[in-house]
Amino acid sequence: MKFSSNKIGLMQGRLSPVIKKRIQSFPSKTWVREFNYLKKANLRLMEWTLDYEEIRQNPIFDKKKINLIKYLKKKNQVIVESLTADFFMQKPFWKYKKKNMILKNLFIDVINAVRNIGIKIIVVPLVDNSKIQNIHEMKQVIIFFKEITSILKKNNQIVAFETDLSPKQNLIFIKKFNPKYFGINYDIGNSASKNFKCEEEIKLYGNYIKNIHIKDRIIFGKTVRLGYGNVNFEKFFRALKKKKYKGNFVMQTARSKNNKHFNEVKINLNFLKKWFI
Repeated sequence: MKFSSNKIGLMQGRLSPVIKKRIQSFPSKTWVREFNYLKKANLRLMEWTLDYEEIRQNPIFDKKKINLIKYLKKKNQVIVESLTADFFMQKPFWKYKKKNMILKNLFIDVINAVRNIGIKIIVVPLVDNSKIQNIHEMKQVIIFFKEITSILKKNNQIVAFETDLSPKQNLIFIKKFNPKYFGINYDIGNSASKNFKCEEEIKLYGNYIKNIHIKDRIIFGKTVRLGYGNVNFEKFFRALKKKKYKGNFVMQTARSKNNKHFNEVKINLNFLKKWFI
């Protein structure tokens, strides 16, 4: 059994120049062009990304640009089903007392806005700057997301948490939520960097995985080209087949060192071919 190549997508910004030395950010100057670039790469799936900086200027909050997004999707036959809420890593509400409510309301505005362009999966990163560090932060996260379940239900959306919790802790965490509206975004590269065993993780909570980020990383190190890190892709895809995973695979791969980002994407796509049809 192989997975459908229609399920392979790319993180927004990966086909644009690097901004401020960040591996990932919203490509404010080239986001329109990326739809065409994606088509040229024979990809039909894009995951939107959203930074805190100038967040209200993002096209998702502009009615005219929403219509443009719909036009670009149709013209290039591109599906946009998911969004990575990177602004959570930059401004996690559970770490700000004064801005707590403002940041919570911002998230609600975001999920309501992206409904208009067909986004059904909201990836919430609980890693790096937004990692949960104590019981108080954990309680804040759980209470807030449980409170917005009715909004997710109304919008027909799912929140997929990406955490750096241990596999057993991750399972305990996700079981606190309604599985109809909450799940896990599994990042195979981040998992490998923590020296977790992907086959054990997927066996443990594979039924909760709603979206997958594909990257390769060195143990306790940086993101590298697929096949050059510590991800065991054979075990990874074999474990997913056992769980009959039907969701998307979004490439969140390393950037080109010489700014040839389109070529880098093609190289990584070629690496994945053996597991897709």
